[in-house]
Amino acid sequence: MFLIPVGTKHEVTLTVDDKTAIRFLGNEKARVLGTPWMILWMEITARDAVKAMLPEGYDTVGTMVNVRHVSAVPMGAEVRFFAEVLEVNGKRVCYRVECHAAHGMVGDGMHERAVIHVERFAERLESKR
Repeated sequence: MFLIPVGTKHEVTLTVDDKTAIRFLGNEKARVLGTPWMILWMEITARDAVKAMLPEGYDTVGTMVNVRHVSAVPMGAEVRFFAEVLEVNGKRVCYRVECHAAHGMVGDGMHERAVIHVERFAERLESKR
């Protein structure tokens, strides 16, 4: 059905901007990469690592996230997201994910995704409505 090699890697770089920075501290100088956006980009990076290896009509969905956010990254700074496939068990794909900036590690952890047939997934969702 699909072959996803262990060791497959992918990297994405972006700049912390108005869309990815927190606002709730009330001080524009204190705006940094928000944890939800860090996790989102870890997931996107992991998904994109394997998407091209899947047959037409297939994709992946997140099933587990276990990450640390260990360092702040200010507005305007560049961040690099990494994902590496560590294990493939049936439809489950387990990744090591990381986020780095010029000053070092920003976040790291584990992420799991499940390979799905998008149309069947949509049908199952419809039965839950």
